Amino acid sequence: MAVSPEYMPENPIDFRAPPPSPIASGRRSSVTNDGVLNGFLEHSLRVPDLILPDNFFPKQKIVETPPRIDFQSLNSKESNSVLKSLDSLARIGCFQLVNFGIPGEFIKLVSVMAAGIFQLPSEKKAVVMKSPEKPYGFEEVHGDQEAENELSEEFVWSKDESLKLNMERIWPTGYSNFSEKMETLSSDLGNLAAKILQVLQENCPRKSKYGNDMMQRQDLISPVCCLYRHRRDIPADRLASSLGYDVFSMLIRGTDYSHALCLHICDGSSQFHVYSKKGWVSFYPDKDALIITVGDQTQAWSGGQYKQVLGRPIFKGEDEDNISMAFLYSPPNTIICCSKTTKGKTLSLGQQAILAIILTLVYHLLVYFYKKL
Repeated sequence: MAVSPEYMPENPIDFRAPPPSPIASGRRSSVTNDGVLNGFLEHSLRVPDLILPDNFFPKQKIVETPPRIDFQSLNSKESNSVLKSLDSLARIGCFQLVNFGIPGEFIKLVSVMAAGIFQLPSEKKAVVMKSPEKPYGFEEVHGDQEAENELSEEFVWSKDESLKLNMERIWPTGYSNFSEKMETLSSDLGNLAAKILQVLQENCPRKSKYGNDMMQRQDLISPVCCLYRHRRDIPADRLASSLGYDVFSMLIRGTDYSHALCLHICDGSSQFHVYSKKGWVSFYPDKDALIITVGDQTQAWSGGQYKQVLGRPIFKGEDEDNISMAFLYSPPNTIICCSKTTKGKTLSLGQQAILAIILTLVYHLLVYFYKKL
């Protein structure tokens, strides 16, 4: 008698065995110490802590007004004036200069003529914008900076021939006369700065730490002046936000031009702000005084005795727009260690965040493949 086959259900139970547990391979990993590798990867691929500038940047501090230094006393090497100027430069990086011999009427005339530059139409200004190849002309703004541009505008003047030709095309009735007056004023201010720098070099108490790396620079430097138009009737809240923007913008961007001293013309300003990496201070400048600030070249040859600072005048509650000027002096023969001829590349916060994410993914991939070995 034949044996009938066992009954099989039409829908057998779907039984799946669990996946096999990983079994170590017979080959040994080329890395003999797993802890060393893990420690190396964790240390090398660690996501950096990103700290926004406002978390560590010092708040504004009001300091006593820097001393008024009579240029005639300083030029005659009068000891009291020399000591006061040296002490003020070492503490806050600036001092005030009075009785410097340039008529106030002439400075006022140049300021009034400079206002005509900012009255040009926007389409004409666009023809003379600053660029890496031509670092003279109007400062171009983008995105969020447009709101700040409503508070102030910037124009960089120099004796560059191409700038002169372009400006004469868009402002044929006034630029030649203005540029002629600017050349006269920059020459007078250059003579002042040269004498001040000579006094500082003769009385610098600290030698440069750069030693044999110092080099003699012989190339002629074209005078550069940054012109600013400060808008009137700025609301208090807008002005406060503008000051915060100035702090970060100036410290991040710094200045595009290497210089020894900067001479600020800001008659009528309500305050003068001095920005540095260590703090932000402000004071009330005296009428008809030049503000002298330290540049990167002076910091280099003084061995850090005099720290580079950035200065900016503030105008509050004025009835009309105001013009300020900042003359950057770099002598034709000066001992410097380095020059800011090129700007190093920096990563924005967004780029840093993307880089941190990529490094984290690479770390996890390396760990995954390592465990598979």
